[in-house]
Amino acid sequence: MRVLNTQQMREADRRTINDIGIPSIVLMENAGRQAVAAMEAAFETLHSSRVGVLCGRGNNGGDGFVIARTLVQRGVETSVFLLGSVSEIRGDARTNLEVLGRIGLTVVEITTAQDWELHFSEVSECDILVDAIVGTGFHGRLNGMLETVVADVNELGVPVIAIDLPTGLSADSHEVDGDAIEASMTVTLAAPKIPLVFPPADSHCGDLVIADIGIPLPLIDEVEGPYLELLTRERMRELIPARTAESHKGDFGHVLIVAGSFGKTGAAHLAALGALRCGAGLVTIATPRSCVPVLASMAAEYMTEPLDETPAGTIDYSAIDRVLELKADVIAVGPGLGQEPSTAAFVQALVERAGVSLVIDADALNAFAEEPERLTGRDGVEMIITPHPGEMARLVGSTIEAVQRDRLAAARGFASGHRLHVVLKGHRTIIAAPEDRAFLNFTGNAGMASGGTGDVLTGMVAAWFAQLLDAEAACKIAVYLHGLAGDLAEGDEGEVSLVATDLVSRIGDAILELTARRKTRSREAS
Repeated sequence: MRVLNTQQMREADRRTINDIGIPSIVLMENAGRQAVAAMEAAFETLHSSRVGVLCGRGNNGGDGFVIARTLVQRGVETSVFLLGSVSEIRGDARTNLEVLGRIGLTVVEITTAQDWELHFSEVSECDILVDAIVGTGFHGRLNGMLETVVADVNELGVPVIAIDLPTGLSADSHEVDGDAIEASMTVTLAAPKIPLVFPPADSHCGDLVIADIGIPLPLIDEVEGPYLELLTRERMRELIPARTAESHKGDFGHVLIVAGSFGKTGAAHLAALGALRCGAGLVTIATPRSCVPVLASMAAEYMTEPLDETPAGTIDYSAIDRVLELKADVIAVGPGLGQEPSTAAFVQALVERAGVSLVIDADALNAFAEEPERLTGRDGVEMIITPHPGEMARLVGSTIEAVQRDRLAAARGFASGHRLHVVLKGHRTIIAAPEDRAFLNFTGNAGMASGGTGDVLTGMVAAWFAQLLDAEAACKIAVYLHGLAGDLAEGDEGEVSLVATDLVSRIGDAILELTARRKTRSREAS
């Protein structure tokens, strides 16, 4: 599902009205009714509650008028507070405001801070509030009466349902410039908006409901401008191909994982398990010679390849020719490699000379920190990098704080500038493609902030890359399943106790859940 900015949302509205022929007042009606449906689903006691609808002077207020009418028609005690003058209301909002008068619902006009103070006791008597004050047209910082309104509403501590956006947030920014409504739920119209999906603004939004108001999804996808999409279960399910009865291991790719060093064999092991659990037909770990006995004893399902090593127990530059001789469909390099100069030179040579697609992570990324221009995709060799914020900061010559302030810009800029795919890990992992397409993942949890979970993701990305032969699709399905497996593991272990192997053990369950299949176990009759 695509995320839209203000201009894109306006264009989607315009095309729906002018090209499709759905009148704007129908879109407003749909918005209000969908919001009420979301409220009914969220609050079992809605019909015995008193609801206060706070309306602004624009179309967001018009949505609020529809909500108020619909609630009244369903027997819900409802009060409407207009933050402005009736004489200022125009267009479709005016039409819906006049309907309220015809059905006998009084609208309280609040035009000054004194009016708000006078009527605040009525607002405070409500069990649920609807925030229909301002929508996607707002920019900047609240001031005057609206600043007071927001502060007072937040102090009440009652559930607040925001329509489209919580008042105080801008549709074009994830930053919070001043006060904003702290919503319990946001019913956003047609498509998510930037502040609803990125921190810190998303913390004001509560539960997110996307309301279908009649704008066709193909039209939303076609709107020009920056492309950002949420990874959804429906679209991710489509990426997993069905296996035929006559399938064999050669059909599902050979992943070569170049990883590990003295004391860091676990990283290589976890990456290999991630690849195996995501269906790679064959997995080989190429690792320093002294690490082979350790890794070979950890699992029977992957193969190992001994490589020349440095005195510190890391892969030596002299191993480059042997690695290039090994047959593989995808090479994943980086987990647990260490940062010895000879190892860094090996990584640089591998990235520049490999004839197959690459997934580059961890210490393999650090090998390019001083010369990031050398980390660039080329014809016939697609590259995926999977940095955490610290590694991303080193690649772009910035700080972790700067990267985290605008993760989307950091990922997009590097992907387009270096002709590769970026998987920027962390809360709301971002995938950026070289064609300026970006994707945002909502699966996962804080329990995954544990050593080794990133190594698992490296193997998962490589496995899907080897099977799908599509870098963008591989990134999307791997990231989604990685987070989903983490969520399933968190349900068993909790956030504090979750470790990487817990995540590995739930990858299969995540795939089954995504593909809507259930595990069946047969038992012999005894």
